[in-house]
Amino acid sequence: MVFSSAVFLFVFLPAVFLLDRLLPGIRAKNALLLIASLIFYAFGQPVYLPLLLLSVLLNYVCGRMAAGKHARLGVALAVIGGIGMLAVFKYADFLIGSLNSAFGLALPLTGIALPIGISFFTFQGLSYVIDVYRDRTVVSRSFVKVLLYIAYFPQLIAGPIVKYHDIEKEIDNRRTTPQETAHGIRRFICGLSKKLLLSNAMGRMADAVFTLPAGEIGMFAAWMGAICYTLQIYFDFSGYSDMAIGMGRMFGFHFQENFNYPYTATTIKEFWRRWHISLSTWFRDYLYVPLGGNRKGRGRTWVNRFLVFFATGLWHGASWNFVLWGLWHGTFSVLEDSGVLPVQRLRGRLAGRIYTLLVVVLGFTLFRADTLAQAGAMFSAMFTGVGLNWAGTAAVCALLTPSFLLCLLVSLLLSAPVAKRLEPKREWITLAGSLVLLVLCMLDLSAGTFNPFIYFRF
Repeated sequence: MVFSSAVFLFVFLPAVFLLDRLLPGIRAKNALLLIASLIFYAFGQPVYLPLLLLSVLLNYVCGRMAAGKHARLGVALAVIGGIGMLAVFKYADFLIGSLNSAFGLALPLTGIALPIGISFFTFQGLSYVIDVYRDRTVVSRSFVKVLLYIAYFPQLIAGPIVKYHDIEKEIDNRRTTPQETAHGIRRFICGLSKKLLLSNAMGRMADAVFTLPAGEIGMFAAWMGAICYTLQIYFDFSGYSDMAIGMGRMFGFHFQENFNYPYTATTIKEFWRRWHISLSTWFRDYLYVPLGGNRKGRGRTWVNRFLVFFATGLWHGASWNFVLWGLWHGTFSVLEDSGVLPVQRLRGRLAGRIYTLLVVVLGFTLFRADTLAQAGAMFSAMFTGVGLNWAGTAAVCALLTPSFLLCLLVSLLLSAPVAKRLEPKREWITLAGSLVLLVLCMLDLSAGTFNPFIYFRF
C-alpha cells in the first residue's frame, strides 16, 4: 500500500477529514485535498511524482487545445503522450522479452519500475481531453482543478475511473451533510471489511494452490484455488471501490458504482456490464464506439470487440496471460452475439449463471497464473486430475479451518444480492454492524496480515 494500512487509517485519513471540516471555503478544501493527494502518492513512490504531474500537465494543455483551434492536435498529443508513457513504463520490458523469446535475441531489459496507478491516471486524463474535444464546454481553465480531478487520493491508484463532467460541479461547490458523511464512513468500512476479512482469507487458499508444483495439483485443489481466487479478486477490487466511493462521500464527491454483482450474470456480455464498470464503460466510449461499434456490420463488430478485449487484457498488465484472458472473454462475447451460444435461452436462468461462472472462473485461473505453463497445469488438473494427489489435497485440507469455511460461505452469499435483502431497516442496527466490522478489521490489521490490493499493480 502507498501508506502502511495503519498509518492511512488512523493518521492520514482522520487528519485530512478533520482539516477538511475545519477549513472554511471550497478553495481551501480543494487545496487541502490536492496537497493530501500529492503527499499520498509521493509517500509510496516519490520518484514518480513528477511523472504524475507531467501527465496531468500534458492533459491540461491538450484539453485547452481540444477546446480551441487545434482540437484534433490536442487529442492526438494526449493520446500519443499517454499511451507513450504506458509503453515506456509498463510495456517496454514485455515487448523486449517477447522479441527475445520469438527471435532468440538477448536484448537487455530496461528494469524500469512500474509507477503506481499509471493505468488509472492515464486513462482518466485521456477521458478528460476526449470529452473536451466532444464538448468544449467541459474544458477547465484551472490547472489546479484538473490536477485535483486526476490526482484525488481516494481513487488515484486503483480507480474507479472517474469522468471530469461527473464531478466538475462538486469540485466548485459541494456539501457534506452528517447523513452523507455517515453513509460514506459505513461504505468505507464495508469495503475495508471485504478486503481484510474476505478477500485476504480467500487469497491465502488461492496462493497455497497456485504455489503448488504442477504434479501435486489434483482436481479438488485446482477447483478450490480457482474459485477462491475468483472470490478474492472480486472482494479485493470491489472492496477498494467501496472504500473510494465511501471516502468520496465523506468529502462531498459522488463516484459512480464500479460493480453490480457480476457473478450473478447469465451471459459474458452481462458480466462486463457489471464488472469493473468504469473500465468497461471507458473502453466502450473511447475505443469501441470510435472504431465503429456495431454500426458497420457484424464482421466489423466482432473485430471491434476482439480489439477492445485485447486492449482490456493488455491494460491489466504486461503479460501474455492477461492478453489471453482478454481474448478469452472476447471470444465468448462474439460467440454469444453470433448465435453460436444460445444465450437467449440461458438469459436469466440458472444454466446461464453456471455457464457464465464457468467461463469467468477459467478466465481468472489464466489471469492469476504466473506463467502460461502454470495455467495449463491448473486446467489439466481441473478437468483430468481425478486422483487425490495427496500432497496438494493435504495442503488444501490443512487450510479448511472453521474460520475459513465461514469466510467462504459469507463470500459466496455476498457475491449475490442477498446482502441487499438482508440489509437492516433500522439505522442503529446498521451503525452497530459497522462498528463490529471496524473492530474486526482493526484486530486483523494488528495481526499484521494485510496484503496490498491486487489492482495496485495495474
